[in-house]
Amino acid sequence: MLIYSMGVSVDGFIADRFGSFDWSVPSDDLFRFHLDRVSELGATLLGRRLYETMRVWETDPSFRDSPDANTFADVWTALPKVVFSHTLEGVEGNGRLAEGTLAEEVAAVIESTPKDVEIGGADLAAHAFELDLIDEIRIFRYPIIVGGGPPFLPPLARPLPLDLIETRTFDSRVIYERYRRTR
Repeated sequence: MLIYSMGVSVDGFIADRFGSFDWSVPSDDLFRFHLDRVSELGATLLGRRLYETMRVWETDPSFRDSPDANTFADVWTALPKVVFSHTLEGVEGNGRLAEGTLAEEVAAVIESTPKDVEIGGADLAAHAFELDLIDEIRIFRYPIIVGGGPPFLPPLARPLPLDLIETRTFDSRVIYERYRRTR
């Protein structure tokens, strides 16, 4: 199963107009939820910007400042990653640059693991939506309106029916929404 998951503002943006997403720092209970969620993945496909944002978990020891952060860094470091980039010449850790098309890479990664696979980065996910590859959407909706920026969801040529299969509200008032495609 291919999952698209990110934090978003109430108005549907993953960052504000200036590229800042400092409003999406997770609370302790949300961080532990992310730790559990990422622990269940078999691999992740990332766009360059998200890869560069998350690389600190593999390279910066200051991110290992608590037992949960240390465990998350271990889980993230071990997770196989496929990075899509036209500008990077290489990636660090347990990752590789994509060599095939998005459809080919998704098929290969899903075939390589019995676990779910996550795709991250709004541009990369938009391409996956165009190719009809996304099976599940997981939204972490933060209680803020940022007024513009990169949208979480791309414009679609036709409606995409979904079933709401889970919701949860965290102590930070972040609302988790989990949707599965109706096929």
